[in-house]
Amino acid sequence: MSADVPSPDDQIFELEADVVLTSRARIARNLSGSPFVHRSDPEQCQTVAEEIRTAAECVDLPGSPVWIDLAEISNRHRRVLYERHIISRQHAEGHHPRGVIVDEDETTSIMVNEEDHVRMHTIAQGLQTDHCFDQVRDIDRSLETKLPWAFHQRLGYLAACPSNVGTGVRFSAMLHLPALSLTGDLKKVQNAANDLKLAVRGYYGEGSESSGNFFQVSNQVTLGCSEEELLEQFQQVILPGIIQYERSARRALLRQDRVGIEDRVRRDIAVLRSARLIKVDECMRRLSTVRLGVCLGILDDVDLRHINSLFVLIQPGHLHERVGDALSPREALVTRADTVREMLA
Repeated sequence: MSADVPSPDDQIFELEADVVLTSRARIARNLSGSPFVHRSDPEQCQTVAEEIRTAAECVDLPGSPVWIDLAEISNRHRRVLYERHIISRQHAEGHHPRGVIVDEDETTSIMVNEEDHVRMHTIAQGLQTDHCFDQVRDIDRSLETKLPWAFHQRLGYLAACPSNVGTGVRFSAMLHLPALSLTGDLKKVQNAANDLKLAVRGYYGEGSESSGNFFQVSNQVTLGCSEEELLEQFQQVILPGIIQYERSARRALLRQDRVGIEDRVRRDIAVLRSARLIKVDECMRRLSTVRLGVCLGILDDVDLRHINSLFVLIQPGHLHERVGDALSPREALVTRADTVREMLA
């Protein structure tokens, strides 16, 4: 077996999916004449939510979207939405009137009364930032026919956070960087990202820690650049550079100690296929190694899609959703182990 990673023609490498788990485009907007969310009282938030919901029902949004009132659903349901990256932690834990509009396949959602009045985003597997932007821009244009966005002639679209003023557009990608972590070169990537005015966050974005060697990378600046310029820089310059850096680190690991890497991968898959109790952090760490093994061609009997799904299914909200009842801490360990064994059987 070759010491190099599989050929770029390999199916795993389609859309750079060996490194890029998902890509996303997000647009932040606020209503003209209404105070920002953090300056609004509950009645004002309710008025904004109703206005946005009505507008969304009057335009042709794709995917048969539905409105979910976050104040009317359970904590467990909100947790599931958060774990699926449909809403943010801030949105899930808020106490003011708020909601989310989400399509049937959960690739597009519109958060209402999060940090801004409207935060619409589209997510896709692999490196498809341009596709995501096309989708979310169409939604923005549709809603703009019904809603008066807050806009300044010189500054552009206004937002609650100064970093979003201008285009209000943010591009991001969820990157799997296990080799850079193992080689100790991850800090170099983070330093380079800071120099390029990029935000590097954990698995659940802002305020979260890295888990399973996943890092969310996004642009920080939206003022002074066009949407097209931001997209081109992000998708054609920044992400390809990080992807190649991670792949180079993977090749280096195989050259230096292939047996050691294979041993690590096969030990972790063996534990996951036999464990009866497992914590979420340990599970994320071992799944990360197994995912690396699949992408390196070490494991040929594991479906990458199953691994990608497990990163979500092992989270607390999804475990509770699976059994339909509250779980004790120990029951959660058991249910998580059961879920992983079944998926990897």
